[in-house]
Amino acid sequence: MKRIISVFLIIATLLSLSACSQGEKRYEKSFIDLFDTASTLIAYDVSQESFDEHFAQLHEKLEEYNRLFDIYHDYDGINNIKTLNDTAGTEPVEVDERIIDLLLYGKEVYRLSGGNTNICFGAVLEIWHDYREKGINDPDSAELPEYENLLEASGHTDIDDLVINEEDGTVYFADGYLKLDVGAIAKGYACREVCKWAKENLWQSFALSLGGNVYTAGLKEDGERWNISVENPDTSSQEALCTVRVSGLSVVTSGDYQRYYTVEGRNYCHIINTETLMPSEYFSGITVICEDSALADALSTTLFNMPYDDGRELVEGLDGVEALWCDKEYKQYYSSGFEEFIN
Repeated sequence: MKRIISVFLIIATLLSLSACSQGEKRYEKSFIDLFDTASTLIAYDVSQESFDEHFAQLHEKLEEYNRLFDIYHDYDGINNIKTLNDTAGTEPVEVDERIIDLLLYGKEVYRLSGGNTNICFGAVLEIWHDYREKGINDPDSAELPEYENLLEASGHTDIDDLVINEEDGTVYFADGYLKLDVGAIAKGYACREVCKWAKENLWQSFALSLGGNVYTAGLKEDGERWNISVENPDTSSQEALCTVRVSGLSVVTSGDYQRYYTVEGRNYCHIINTETLMPSEYFSGITVICEDSALADALSTTLFNMPYDDGRELVEGLDGVEALWCDKEYKQYYSSGFEEFIN
């Protein structure tokens, strides 16, 4: 799955320990055991014991999605995305309704993105994943995949070959060589669903950074919005690219500076362009702000794969969506309303 640790939660200097609601205090916990990434939760609760209990419930919910959306591991008694990749090319596979919903959303994203974000692109992404892992583990032997192999794999990425039967709750691949990779939407989708549940059942005010997919609810103890720092793609800089202030919104960043490998002195990132079949080269970082963390996650990848003019036209045509583009020279470009969020 896409592992992008490109946005970090930072909290402004606390003026006091008084909480958003009477008797509540700020608590924080980090964890690294889900979605192959580092995550942080900050929430206001009545006690450490209550926070720990609520966190355990949140973690359990996230773990369910982590197992369902996993493309690399099997779990007893669960048909997950890996199960589909292993068997759906031969027969329909019954899956949890949350997988059905995710895949239906993936089809919506495909149409919205003009094919720039394709959950059926797994055959190509698997090749790049294997070469990247080999190159990271043994830099001296790092190499690029053969283009002919990528081109052949791209012939098995037709999203219409993903057959979803909502009534039966089954998934079937009309192309036996098709493979799913939901990394562009899975964390954002899980973040949206679990945080919606948490807002209804656990906390009024909290912020979750699920590997850089940030969801915010309510306000801080001083009545101000949450401060979210966007990491600078220029790794030589000690300063954040910017800090945005949000409440009830998600902030998601995709970049070329966290997951990559090096071949003959050149870095190749993990975000693969669906047209060129090569790592995208338009930008160093994309940040999206909108209410829906699933949409923000999908758009961050989509915009990374599009020229600026095309991406800006897409964003400006969507209600409640703002974006920041950072190019290879680290110059920033904003959608019409993004700068209103900058602290």
